[in-house]
Amino acid sequence: MVRGKTQMRRIENATSRQVTFSKRRNGLLKKAFELSVLCDAEVALIIFSQSSKLYEYASSSMHETIKRYRDHVKEIQTQNSLGAEDVELAAGMAKQIELLEVAKRKFLGQGLGSTTIEELLSIEEQLERSVCVIRERKMQVYNKQIQQLQSKERMLITENAVLNEKYQLQTTEESEERIENFTVMENKDTSDVETELFIGLPKRKIKNN
Repeated sequence: MVRGKTQMRRIENATSRQVTFSKRRNGLLKKAFELSVLCDAEVALIIFSQSSKLYEYASSSMHETIKRYRDHVKEIQTQNSLGAEDVELAAGMAKQIELLEVAKRKFLGQGLGSTTIEELLSIEEQLERSVCVIRERKMQVYNKQIQQLQSKERMLITENAVLNEKYQLQTTEESEERIENFTVMENKDTSDVETELFIGLPKRKIKNN
């Protein structure tokens, strides 16, 4: 016998409605259990009957599963909110980039065909201000380099003076050492000279006939 298709509407008979609820509830709980075991899924099922009686099933912890669900919903809502803000921000940035590109081309002398005289004057003023800023920055860099070179020059002068002083001191010490050595040698030579006195006529050699 072919089973007829059940119409999806509220069962008016209270007894039939209660029987159907009991059968379908047990089947739903069984399916939730099978899904959690076969697919290793985290399943939580909550059922309130018409009389507000609670039936539930949780593959792990009902409290932890509900907390996980709330956190997930909050994260999705945050992402959706940020997504809308990002889209708006991206659109604004794209428009700003486009305007900057147009201004850049005009500064380079490109795309000036449809530019009015007021826009040209404004561009000229901006270029003049930019040139002044560049010159000022250039002078700052030059002055900084000059100060660095002057500081290096003073340092080299100081080092040169110290080296000259060391050289003069070393030269003086060497000169004194040479004089001292020369004096010692002279005194030694003088002491080696014969100082014995001889009284009388000098000896003459006897010539053999």
